[in-house]
Amino acid sequence: MLFNSFLFIFIFLPITWFVYFYLNKKHLTEGSKGFLVLASLFFYSWWNIAYFPILVISMLFNYTVGISLTEKKKQIKINKKVLLTFGITANVSLLAYFKYADFLIENINTISNIDMPLLNIALPLAISFFTFQQIAYLVDSYRGETKEYDFLNYANFVTFFPQLIAGPIVHHSEMMPQFAKIKNKTKNYHNVALGLFIFSIGLFKKVVIADTFAIWANTGFGTGIRLSLFEAWGASLSYTFQLYFDFSAYTDMAIGIALLFNIRLPLNFNSPYKATNIQDFWHRWHITLSRFLKDYIYIPLGGNRKGESRTYVNLFATFVLGGIWHGAGWTFVVWGILHGLALVVHRAWKKLGFKMNVILAWFITFNFINIAWVFFRAKEIEDAVRIIVAMFNIDRMAISKNFASYLHYIDIFDIGFKGVRFGPIMSIYTIMMIILGFTVVLWFKNSNELSIKFEKMKKIPIFWYLFSVIALGSSLIVMSFQTGSDFLYFNF
Repeated sequence: MLFNSFLFIFIFLPITWFVYFYLNKKHLTEGSKGFLVLASLFFYSWWNIAYFPILVISMLFNYTVGISLTEKKKQIKINKKVLLTFGITANVSLLAYFKYADFLIENINTISNIDMPLLNIALPLAISFFTFQQIAYLVDSYRGETKEYDFLNYANFVTFFPQLIAGPIVHHSEMMPQFAKIKNKTKNYHNVALGLFIFSIGLFKKVVIADTFAIWANTGFGTGIRLSLFEAWGASLSYTFQLYFDFSAYTDMAIGIALLFNIRLPLNFNSPYKATNIQDFWHRWHITLSRFLKDYIYIPLGGNRKGESRTYVNLFATFVLGGIWHGAGWTFVVWGILHGLALVVHRAWKKLGFKMNVILAWFITFNFINIAWVFFRAKEIEDAVRIIVAMFNIDRMAISKNFASYLHYIDIFDIGFKGVRFGPIMSIYTIMMIILGFTVVLWFKNSNELSIKFEKMKKIPIFWYLFSVIALGSSLIVMSFQTGSDFLYFNF
């Protein structure tokens, strides 16, 4: 069930909201928690009922291990470090089996020149997210940072449907107090208004902006022909903005839906394309994943406590693993390597005391991110190389006849083009959308900044209600003419 579907917006969400708060109003607290778990499991199972047992077994296993890690009675003789290692290994093994088994077999076949059959395993939805979330829970339990051990509450922590599929990756300690808070069990119409406002922004980003960029990105990355310079840049920038607005949309919609239930999810997306260096980018993009990588991989590896050379190795290794987490393919490995190297270079640059003009720093950072996304999107490394080569191949500076008619005046400068091609990737509409993309991501306030502003208001101005209605209405009109598309991070 998609957030951007009529079924979710008009049936599942309102029914879940009304029943949850009705049960709380009747002081059926356990019943409301149980209902929310069942609703979330129904939401998850809607995609494929076969995924249901995997999620439930994972929850039961991690809950049991977590309880054992927090047990203080002397009769518990299990070495907790061994138990933690077992729990993490089991989670990683589950993830590795479903996500990386076929990738491993393919590479063994290539290296050994054998023909081992692939398992053709279907990747369970959200397995990367609920696995990482529960690994964090086990580590936090080992450290004594979890205080609540009721299974129904734990199930809510894992399955809460606004963040179940694509994050944010939340900590037990930041969610459970909110579920337990008495005040949060009654309807809060200010939160409802704010939640619907944020949700409507996210819905508009997804169905109107991201899915429009997807048309050009899919064409550019899916074609087997060589692209012209302008087509290659059009394809890469289209995907860069598609991914931005798609993930930003999911984050907004998740935060907005959670607010309807008086739950505040952690900030996960904070205008990352405004970043002026790669470290700043990772402080803004998928913030909870960056937090996980830092707290549970980078710091355990030694962080910056074991000398400068080891720090560089730890940074690099952390982001290679981050690349692998996103997908089973060498393109993701290369993407992780690129970001790992960029962070190493940035740290060395800072250590040497060098500085750079802010605009130039932004330009370099954005273009690095844009080029790295090419590997992230491409199915094979050869496809990524094909597009990147085209992006810098002046000999193939071909444009459409429509564009050529607009640029005829530059002939006086002896500037010409090697060819003219009709194509669906580059058009006036594409250019206008890319300009719009830059305008929104660089100069507009993001939904988090707007929500902070609204939090300080006792009454939300009527203008913003109208804005929400317009955004929601236009999104629903677009949705009526197209099939709802998955969010990109559902693939990871």
